[in-house]
Amino acid sequence: MSVQIEFCGEVQTVREGTPFLIGREGDLVVDDNPFLHRTFLSITQEGGLWWLSNIGNALSATVTDTTGNVQAWLAPGARLPIVFPELQVLFSAGTTTYDFTISSDREYFTPSQFATTDAGTTTVGPIHLTSSQRLLIVALAEQVLRQSSPGRGEIPASAAAAKRLGWSQTTFNRKLDNVCDKLDKFGVQGLRGGPGKLATGRRARLVEYAVSTRLVDVNDLPLLDREQSASAIQPGTAI
Repeated sequence: MSVQIEFCGEVQTVREGTPFLIGREGDLVVDDNPFLHRTFLSITQEGGLWWLSNIGNALSATVTDTTGNVQAWLAPGARLPIVFPELQVLFSAGTTTYDFTISSDREYFTPSQFATTDAGTTTVGPIHLTSSQRLLIVALAEQVLRQSSPGRGEIPASAAAAKRLGWSQTTFNRKLDNVCDKLDKFGVQGLRGGPGKLATGRRARLVEYAVSTRLVDVNDLPLLDREQSASAIQPGTAI
């Protein structure tokens, strides 16, 4: 079974019998970002399977299949088997979000398209975002979405994202609170720092979740310029 890693347009093959280390140092040197562990993730072979493990002590990673329907939050000390033909791995260190893909030539599970089912007044399907919530997430994820291949993207400060949208800082912060509350109620981890308290790294975690689950994608990027133009035409209009 062969496993390959793609990051910033480069592909590396994982060798059997030796742990493949990912971080500031190792087989895949992601960046010299001081917020990133020297060795953060490892890929090893055990019991006939390849495993992705979080060997750091602070950062977590978001792992998803190609459809975005199967997702895991890989906390420090956790590991998961590589059972899909392709996985996307996203993680954040400081204000930068990184992503790379893991490809395998063995397929234990086949991704399937997510189906939306209506049962009475209850809809079982993807999380519904309001237009302004979608805009907010796209503004935060813009650099990540504009990547032509898995790599790195900066997460803007709230003030910069608000300016990009033509919103006030107060409006942006309120809508960020609302969308984080909504996703937290759906069981999305990492958006709360404790009971009644939103996490300090919630912007990066929000981007990781939204990009990995295809809650937003590159097709949403034109919304940003459209919103900025509308705000410029009607200054002071409530959003």
